[in-house]
Amino acid sequence: MSIRASFLVPALLLGLLQAQDGPETVIRGPKQFKKSTVITGLAGPWEITWGPDAHIWVTERTGKQISRIDPATGEKKLAATLPEVSAPGGQDGLLGMALHPELLKGTGNDYVYVFYTYVDNTLPADPTVTDLTSPYRNLYGKIVRLTYTASTGKLTNPQTVIAGLPAGNDHVAGRIKVGPDGKLYLTLGDQGNNQLGNVCLPVQSQRLPTKKELEAKDYVSYQGKSLRLNIDGSIPADNPKINGLISHVYTYGHRNPQGIDFGPDGTLYSSEQGPKTDDEMNILKPGRNYGWPHVVGLKDNKAYEFARWAEAKTPCSELRFSDLAIHPSVPREPESAFKQKMEPPLATLFTVPSSYNFQDPRCQGIDFICWPTTAVSSIEYYASKGKGIPGWDPVLLVTTLKRGSLYVVPLKPNGKAKSGYLFRYFQSENRFRDTAVSPDGKTIYIATDPGGLAGTASGGTTRTMLDKGSILAYTYTGEGTGKGEEPVVTKAEPSAQPAATPAAAAGGIPPQFTAAQVAAGKAAYNSNCAVCHGSTMTNGTFGTPLAGEYFKSNWGGRPLRAFFDKSQKTMPPAAPASLPADSYANIVAYILDTNGFKAGSSSLPAGGEALDKMTIK
Repeated sequence: MSIRASFLVPALLLGLLQAQDGPETVIRGPKQFKKSTVITGLAGPWEITWGPDAHIWVTERTGKQISRIDPATGEKKLAATLPEVSAPGGQDGLLGMALHPELLKGTGNDYVYVFYTYVDNTLPADPTVTDLTSPYRNLYGKIVRLTYTASTGKLTNPQTVIAGLPAGNDHVAGRIKVGPDGKLYLTLGDQGNNQLGNVCLPVQSQRLPTKKELEAKDYVSYQGKSLRLNIDGSIPADNPKINGLISHVYTYGHRNPQGIDFGPDGTLYSSEQGPKTDDEMNILKPGRNYGWPHVVGLKDNKAYEFARWAEAKTPCSELRFSDLAIHPSVPREPESAFKQKMEPPLATLFTVPSSYNFQDPRCQGIDFICWPTTAVSSIEYYASKGKGIPGWDPVLLVTTLKRGSLYVVPLKPNGKAKSGYLFRYFQSENRFRDTAVSPDGKTIYIATDPGGLAGTASGGTTRTMLDKGSILAYTYTGEGTGKGEEPVVTKAEPSAQPAATPAAAAGGIPPQFTAAQVAAGKAAYNSNCAVCHGSTMTNGTFGTPLAGEYFKSNWGGRPLRAFFDKSQKTMPPAAPASLPADSYANIVAYILDTNGFKAGSSSLPAGGEALDKMTIK
């Protein structure tokens, strides 16, 4: 199949572009590519990289495997399974991977480094996780070095480089690279604090480690940072001194930096997810502050205010988080209130004015899919050097989750600044996770998520991915004709339109539950469900909506027993039916309350025939 894209340059765009990029600064790329599928059925491919053995090396986030894929045949060769990996949610598990530059070069440095989350009961439990049964109570991150043996094709002898790094149910980040200086570079997210189920937890991205913490190897302050480590995990002596202390911290003030890559001159590029606006592409410089949570994009007071939910006059635990309506008791401040020196972004996806309408009716309540941010998930430096894709000299290749697209960011020849328009390619109903490039520069390989929520070509939302858990190949075939074409439209249906109307239950009484169950259910939901389904039950990235039109369309008229059983049998995804039965009853009560049902004096039972008599209506 030949995938083409439009070359549309409206006259109003022909002026100079602003420092920050709004949606109008992107045009559909003119180059043509042939799409093919290398492999499907992968369990969350997260990192793909071209190896010195002419194979694509891949980590599977929930599959806990490292494999080598033959790009010509799609044959999968398992290199290692890592049973220690724990992947209870949507952003944890086996994540980043870096091949040692001398792998298979005969120097004895046949090493592969991976970052993953694991359970460590020898370390203190996270005091912010009060649920004793939560899989996140003792979840940490670590870097492990494995040794590759070419004769067997296996990775063995795992050695811990560093352990006890912060990890949680959201914004883990976890991209790792070996730099040209021989050091390891790792990104860590802010853990999703100050939003969704973690709304009452302050963001730690500006907090720097103390001497006492470093001596104790307590890395809690590494949230929202990029790290630079010696190859053995120790602190490089030439790391930046920040606030009078040298630590692993290389840069700080980050939200969810899921991508890093080096240019040939050692420039370190990063892609970072923003909130409603301003995904960022940055150049990471030692010791610099990148502004989060005080600033996203430039310090321009556009469409973002820092709301300190944990400091609300009304106790935060009594509030329901919203991205669109900040409760009046929550302190808030404009970006201009932040007076510290910070590093501006190289480019943004996307900046909009404060008057922007963040409730696009096409997304039918799942508003975050339609927001200007695209959920950037990786970044790769590319230069054709006269042999690859003409005109890309140099560019940044940036994948996105919400819009299933590859954005091409042109750079000036020195690679230090953006140059001209951004281009969009390969729009599809997928979640693009990472890229790898063939040695001749002609083929771009893209890994896709097996599930989640994404935007449709028509501007709505879908939970049906076109290419589930795949590695796709896009091979350059030539320049476009300049004729405008619409994106490829798939068969995926908008998530607010179920495939079939559920059968209505005959009769039945309304659901019965108490206010106490709602309160207990809110805590249990935030601990176990919010990271996937969202705090409003319509703004989750991985889970289907549990409120609004989608809930009504799918569950209206059905026995409550069907919804209860579905919840118990499938949640949490990493350990279905693992919660106490009363917890499921409480969570269901909270979901019903969110959908407008009223609490009463009778409790919702945790199973039994009584559930069959209740109808969601």
